[in-house]
Amino acid sequence: MEILVQMSTKELSRLEVMQRLSEKRMSQKEAGEILHLGKRQIKRLLKSYRKQGAVGLVSKHRGRKGNNRLSESVKKQGLNLLKTKYQGFGPTLAHEKMVEKDKLQLSVESVRKIMIEEGLWKPRKVTKVVVHQMRERRACVGELVQIDGSPHDWFEGRAEACVLLVFIDDASGKLLQLLFVESESFFSYCTAADGYFRQHGKPVAFYSDKHGIFRVNTPSLGQGDSLTQFGRAMRELDIQIICANTPQAKGRVERVNQTLQDRLVKEMRLLGISSMAEGNAYLPEFMTDFNQRFAVEPRSSVNAHRTLTAKDDLATILTWQEQRSVSKNLTVQFEKVVYQIQTKRPSYALRNAHVTVCVNVQQQVTILYKGKPLEHTIYHQQAKQSEVILAKDLDATLKERIYAKPAPDHPWRKFGAFKNRENVPAPRGGDILTLEFR
Repeated sequence: MEILVQMSTKELSRLEVMQRLSEKRMSQKEAGEILHLGKRQIKRLLKSYRKQGAVGLVSKHRGRKGNNRLSESVKKQGLNLLKTKYQGFGPTLAHEKMVEKDKLQLSVESVRKIMIEEGLWKPRKVTKVVVHQMRERRACVGELVQIDGSPHDWFEGRAEACVLLVFIDDASGKLLQLLFVESESFFSYCTAADGYFRQHGKPVAFYSDKHGIFRVNTPSLGQGDSLTQFGRAMRELDIQIICANTPQAKGRVERVNQTLQDRLVKEMRLLGISSMAEGNAYLPEFMTDFNQRFAVEPRSSVNAHRTLTAKDDLATILTWQEQRSVSKNLTVQFEKVVYQIQTKRPSYALRNAHVTVCVNVQQQVTILYKGKPLEHTIYHQQAKQSEVILAKDLDATLKERIYAKPAPDHPWRKFGAFKNRENVPAPRGGDILTLEFR
């Protein structure tokens, strides 16, 4: 009776060699050189061939389950977690959390295999690699810090979408500062930079994009020295600003933005964080864990950060500053408001004097003369006129001014028909909207 034997290419080669050995057309030494096996292994294969024929050369492990296979109970427990607690997680992050928090003993590839089999993860297609010019990391920490803002729905609908400001070191890939803000603006970057300077010191240079906060893109809107307000502040702190021509040039911060939009969002979901205040309170803990996992050792042990000195008055430097001249009546006009200078010195001493109007994050106005504040009062405030808003700040402005929620005591809340939007009747046909109240 003929038996069908399935053999691999490797086993077929062994069969041919064993046939020659059994017919004494080849020595055991020559067989070992062909099959790359030792003399004892050749003898064992020849003995199995003479006893069982071709079947003796087939691996005995074929068709058997592996001894190190993943147990069904662990696989089921992992699948349950992937479909509930870790829904939407990627394989790598899901594996980390299951090992840390749920103490499951399984590998990353096992998690990826389970997710692919269940349709929870689609393997990424290999795309054509676009080659960009390679730029070597800087040698020292603080020599170059890449900064960027990442707008995203960070709280997955539990709070309004906002922007995460990211400061990452080029030499080590270490996150130096993270801060949730409502939008990218001069004051938001100043708030993030203030916390960064006080913790780490002053870096040599910032590497950013060509946002209007860092670079004067329209010369007519800039100051006489063609510096933005943030550029002026960094010049006073002796920090250089370098603007990248393309996103790929500052790829380190662009890539970490993608990583944060995955890992940070999932971490805050597990912790139930649902506001910017709670998110900012959690960010230092997240940065510590992130840097332990992904930061690399820089080539040099020298820290290029410089400590703040007595001249580095951040409270004054990180303000919006504009130059004004004092009128004969000792008044200064700024942002449609006329300020009256209060002084005990003779009035002629301050006529036509050049002063600096500073506005801080809290919108408090300070008037400086030769570096010292002048006492002042509001003399007159004009009606607010139309103002120029950059396109990138338009959404945040409209959201703040147009889509603000009415106050709890707003008159429209008194009407019963509008207490529940489902009770609003459908309009009648025609060009005029008519509502019926019952």
